Amino acid sequence: MSTYNLIKMQKKLKKYIDEARYQHTLGVMYTAAALAMCYGADPEQAQVAGLLHDCAKCIPNDKKLKLCKQHNIQVSEAEAAAPYLLHAPLGAYIAKAKYDIEDPEILSAITWHTTGKPEMTLLEKIIFISDYIEPMRNKAEHLPQIRQMAFHDLDMAVYMTLHDTILYLEKEKARLDNQSVVAYNYYKNLIEKKEA
Repeated sequence: MSTYNLIKMQKKLKKYIDEARYQHTLGVMYTAAALAMCYGADPEQAQVAGLLHDCAKCIPNDKKLKLCKQHNIQVSEAEAAAPYLLHAPLGAYIAKAKYDIEDPEILSAITWHTTGKPEMTLLEKIIFISDYIEPMRNKAEHLPQIRQMAFHDLDMAVYMTLHDTILYLEKEKARLDNQSVVAYNYYKNLIEKKEA
């Protein structure tokens, strides 16, 4: 018995995001479902989180800041300087308010899909990775290796993704959220312990 009407959600979402973002979102939804099946997570939960992970992405940055203030969503220094990062926590709020998502696991997976965090749940890891490896993505340097790794060792795939993301942001001189650095150090230690 399905709890969610994915078709209805897709139709609603399509009105709020542009076509390229919508196609990316479908890619994340299908990739998340595949990873969920691979690791024994709930495919429906993964699809919902994948579908709604970027539901706040197309809101203008100044409006993102305003909405966060309005709904008491904490804004870090990095997020205030780079408001596009707010689409993740704001997306969790919108998923709950506009799409009636009550599942705390789904909401948390949406919240952390951009920066990652230490000790992510299985669903959080699946959405974090799916966002990075979905079929339409083509820019990341080690994408083929990370795509393969995602279906063999999720923690290693998370580590590789964080590693590449941090290198890319440093190279682009883009704002780096400290949360990503904390997550990277956590997964780096985890992999080193596994390999010791």
